[in-house]
Amino acid sequence: GKSVPQAISNLAKADAVCFDVDSTVIQEEGIDVLADSLGKGAEVSAWTTKAMDGNVKFEDALAARLDIIRPSKSDIQKCLIEHPCKLSPGIDTLVKELLSRGTDVFFVSGGFRIMIEPVADKVGVDHSRIYANTILFDENTGDYTGFDQNEPTSADMGKPRALKMIKENGGYQTMVMVGDGATDAQANPPADSFVGFGGVTEREAVKEKACWYVYDFEDMIKVVKNSEKS
Repeated sequence: GKSVPQAISNLAKADAVCFDVDSTVIQEEGIDVLADSLGKGAEVSAWTTKAMDGNVKFEDALAARLDIIRPSKSDIQKCLIEHPCKLSPGIDTLVKELLSRGTDVFFVSGGFRIMIEPVADKVGVDHSRIYANTILFDENTGDYTGFDQNEPTSADMGKPRALKMIKENGGYQTMVMVGDGATDAQANPPADSFVGFGGVTEREAVKEKACWYVYDFEDMIKVVKNSEKS
């Protein structure tokens, strides 16, 4: 990374840490798992790659993928039961250490709230601290009707927008963003440091932009544990 000591010092004193979810907190892309479960996998993952590499506007990629999948509420619930998201090794410890020293932990994702809430429950992150996309369903049939375009993460540059809101609302002094994708790197600033995560997918463009680049959460856990002693 290009400023590792600064990133380590910011993590040591951070009062807020924001994590991307797909390919960071969990080991897959939720939208791809959902698409696979409905037999639309290949079509959708081509769009996901475009979105993550930054070659297409995020909102266009989101709308295109949802139009292909058109998941009903029961489709998603079935997918979550049959394919529960796998946590990345060490993420539960890292979140627990951050929370126990009094750091607020947020999930900021271009993925879907309905799929992220069960992940948040596993690691103890409050639902009010999830910034993600909301899929809209017909209230009678549960059929897919669209997505909420007012969510900050539904559009390009959504993550910096979400982090700015989090920082202002919480009055945080030092904020760290952790994630694997181009959209996570965009969030620095308002984040004071961006830690790139390559434990699931290594992306060269992200590696170049990261203040610190890690392949697992062990070193971050050490930094947080040591900061509790000081």
